[in-house]
Amino acid sequence: MMKSADLALVLTGVMLNAAAQLLLKAGSRAISGVAFSFANGWTLAERIALNPPILAGLACYVVSVVFWILALSRVDVSIAYPMLSVGYIVTAVAGWLLFAESLSVTRVAGIFIIIAGVWLVARS
Repeated sequence: MMKSADLALVLTGVMLNAAAQLLLKAGSRAISGVAFSFANGWTLAERIALNPPILAGLACYVVSVVFWILALSRVDVSIAYPMLSVGYIVTAVAGWLLFAESLSVTRVAGIFIIIAGVWLVARS
């Protein structure tokens, strides 16, 4: 069984990664109306580079990598890596709550399968 401090490192990395995804999604609204073309390249780059949620999402990625490296120094990769699946659960539920994304019965069933898998891996 994984020590609670090690689990905290892994889950912090996972949650920061999920937060990064959600912030990038929120920031992507600023570029949704701009056509993806060479002519609009500068406009797209400017909107991305000056977008606070996108910058915060990238910062979350950087910090999550630090936590992930610390976690991997203490936990077997065969246990830590499957824990990334918790991020799928967090982003699916947050996408539903924050962005009104669909959370169908099939997705919910998949989430429960992921929970069962993570629990089994964590116990090993």
